[in-house]
Amino acid sequence: MRLHHVQVSMPRDGEDEARRFYGDALGLQEMTKPPALAGRGGCWFRAEDAGVVVAEIHLGVEEPFRPADKAHPGLLCESLPELEATAARVERGGYPLSWAERDTFEGYIRFHARDGFGNRIEVMTPS
Repeated sequence: MRLHHVQVSMPRDGEDEARRFYGDALGLQEMTKPPALAGRGGCWFRAEDAGVVVAEIHLGVEEPFRPADKAHPGLLCESLPELEATAARVERGGYPLSWAERDTFEGYIRFHARDGFGNRIEVMTPS
């Protein structure tokens, strides 16, 4: 068994903000939602490595919306330079970012950020 995707909630009409964070700041590629699901709102993003999908996040509209405070997807970068470049894009986007738990997960270096809706996101790399 493998993980196919993680669903993250967003408020209605938040697609542009989702694109700004998940696309521009995190560097994920937006993908077209299947026609049967497109009318629900939201948007989907993925990362690929040599044509293989390695991460997929689906942002779905939830009403009433409440951001995830503790639950979060954990995205894995291949290297410290990639992690630091991602952190720099997140910070340039004006999103909250913290290195407070940088070395608290043995074997990894990481940061936590909040998307434009307040959802928690973890980005890490092997140390």
